[in-house]
Amino acid sequence: MRNEIFYLSEEKTVRLKAYLFDKYPEMSYRDKRPTVIVCPGGGYNFCSDREADPIAMAFAGKGYNTFILYYSVGEAAAFPKPLCELSRAVKFIRENADDFGVIENQIAVCGFSAGGHLAASLGVYWNNPEIQELSGCKNEENKPNALILVYPVISSSWPQRTGEKVAPHIVGKSDYDKIHNMFNLQNNVSPTTPTAFICHTFRDGTVPVEDSIKFADAMAKNNVPFELHIFPNGGHGLSLAVPQVTGGKKEASFSKWFELCASWLERLFENPEEANAPVNRAPYFFN
Repeated sequence: MRNEIFYLSEEKTVRLKAYLFDKYPEMSYRDKRPTVIVCPGGGYNFCSDREADPIAMAFAGKGYNTFILYYSVGEAAAFPKPLCELSRAVKFIRENADDFGVIENQIAVCGFSAGGHLAASLGVYWNNPEIQELSGCKNEENKPNALILVYPVISSSWPQRTGEKVAPHIVGKSDYDKIHNMFNLQNNVSPTTPTAFICHTFRDGTVPVEDSIKFADAMAKNNVPFELHIFPNGGHGLSLAVPQVTGGKKEASFSKWFELCASWLERLFENPEEANAPVNRAPYFFN
């Protein structure tokens, strides 16, 4: 397996860490594989180690090429910088698909907490003209084929709940009202948003479970397929929810999310037309 680092900024502060399968003569049918890009959480202040290598290794164990995006954080995370970095990362991987052994139309973006907000942001804004121009993308070069959102931040209720102003270091010098609206992703879902796997815990005391429900509700209203799991127990930042990662006991309920996600992703990439087929849903009458 190839393990490489690719820098996406001149300062080498933004990087992609890659775990890529070798190409085996006896298994030439596996020269190209589906791919998962991992965006760790950390409140846009840091990138969590627990949501980086352990997640990449878990997906590699299922046969996926994996990349971890270490995006800009702290004062450097002013919107839309991290989003443009993820946008460029997707384009970069597609441009090098033959070398990396990547199936171009089977790229999923997986994010946790603030990394979930970043992943969902690309799902919502991949075709935004401003974002495409800033990240040097056009057409669908930067469009994820699937979103995996694990206890994701979706709305501004997260920083308010933790006693902060609404994402102060994310707003930066930009127009507050504009960034505040764009930060609330549930208001910006459209029919072009990719399909998603979403999971959360009811007892999350940091990012409210309502965030995942809001995003799923917006996807339903736009007739975009998704799979949503709300687990009754477990706090925030559980990653795989196993002792090797959490340093404590296994959270049996939430630890099921990974296998559920792997099954969902396998079905999606095996038959994307069926998974993304339009649905004749009953009219939605309630606000």
